[in-house]
Amino acid sequence: MAQDKLTQLKAMTTVVADTGDIDAIRRFQPTDATTNPSLILQAAQQEGRRARLAELARHSTDINDAVDAVAVEIGSEISELVPGYVSTEISARLSFDTEASIARAHSLIERYARHGVDRDRILIKVAATWEGIRAAERLEREGIHTNLTLLFGFTQAQACADAGVTLISPFVGRILDWHRAQAPDADFSGDNDPGVQSVQRIYEHYKGHGYKTIVMGASFRNCGEIEALAGCDRLTISPTLLAELADDRGALPRRLSAAVDAETSPPEPYDEGEFRWELNEDAMATEKLAEGIRKFMADQRRLETLLGELRR
Repeated sequence: MAQDKLTQLKAMTTVVADTGDIDAIRRFQPTDATTNPSLILQAAQQEGRRARLAELARHSTDINDAVDAVAVEIGSEISELVPGYVSTEISARLSFDTEASIARAHSLIERYARHGVDRDRILIKVAATWEGIRAAERLEREGIHTNLTLLFGFTQAQACADAGVTLISPFVGRILDWHRAQAPDADFSGDNDPGVQSVQRIYEHYKGHGYKTIVMGASFRNCGEIEALAGCDRLTISPTLLAELADDRGALPRRLSAAVDAETSPPEPYDEGEFRWELNEDAMATEKLAEGIRKFMADQRRLETLLGELRR
């Protein structure tokens, strides 16, 4: 009997669960798991967690403390189910503050240590702004691994590689969303998908220049996008799409390969002015980065409201 596509994918790509749902992680047995403010909010709203969340909220010094306590509590549970990384995001409110981002990362790592989770198991997720990339660069020098999220453009990817971050998360589906809004009648199926093309370009550039940063495609809208990136270093996938892959017994060929001859001269690193200019020239990346920060912050505010009510 032919293998299902999820099993085939796991043979060539590290599969990551894009969820805070413990039951889904148990079912699909990914290597890693990623969370973000939206996913933490979903997990926090589960009725079975309400009593524990109230306890955490009441014992926290303020709402920021409570939010981090919840994120680490859920992340620690996940760490018992996956053998690899667990990604935990710092507040989107800090996306333009390097020093505050570093301080919050230190706090999260200390919290994980109190739960018995080593820093080598944690990826601190930071938005791929100039300030976020600078924070990640310093954290990496301290031995704290980072996941640069809300990544939409090649400029962000290049700056992350220059900074030596552990992993980047290019958002395939949100790139597609932007292009569909601009050209609703265009054919974006298969290899015409601009989100897929973006990850392919980044992957080939990284492998061609010998960058060690892991490329992890994220934010998928359909299984076709995932299949088009089979062979990528990592792919983080929602439970719904994991289930579709597990139920499909069609063939899944490798589409990306690390077997690229490394070129000898990588481009010069961006300075701040060059980075901001190049990002500004990319309307899609500029708009989706700003929108993504706002959306994550909106869900964090909802979580803050929930925890505030539980503290009373």
